[in-house]
Amino acid sequence: MQHSPGFLKLVEDAKTRVREVTLDQLRERLQANPGLTLIDVREESEWAGGHAVQAAHLGKGILERDLESRFPDKDAEIVMYCGGGFRSALTCDAAQKMGYRNVTSLIGGYKALVGAGWEMTR
Repeated sequence: MQHSPGFLKLVEDAKTRVREVTLDQLRERLQANPGLTLIDVREESEWAGGHAVQAAHLGKGILERDLESRFPDKDAEIVMYCGGGFRSALTCDAAQKMGYRNVTSLIGGYKALVGAGWEMTR
């Protein structure tokens, strides 16, 4: 996907403040912490097309509104993913600004999950 320069500038700025994890690191984190929350921040139509079995859905458009009510523990380990790792950087940045201390963005997002043969559901 061709992203606009303004969007890429926002993402690069957010990435200076957020931590990112690889798929291998996500696997390790899930083994070490089965309570880890994996959040798919893609749009509803993307979610309906397929998502990681372990994932909860909280679209980027409503994340700030619903994050605290859905996931009130601001110390909980949360990994967010989107289609390719851009929107999830923005949502992690927003979550950190809301006081969440242990959020990370999945590098490569949904595309990386699918490419690695991650278990998916609809």
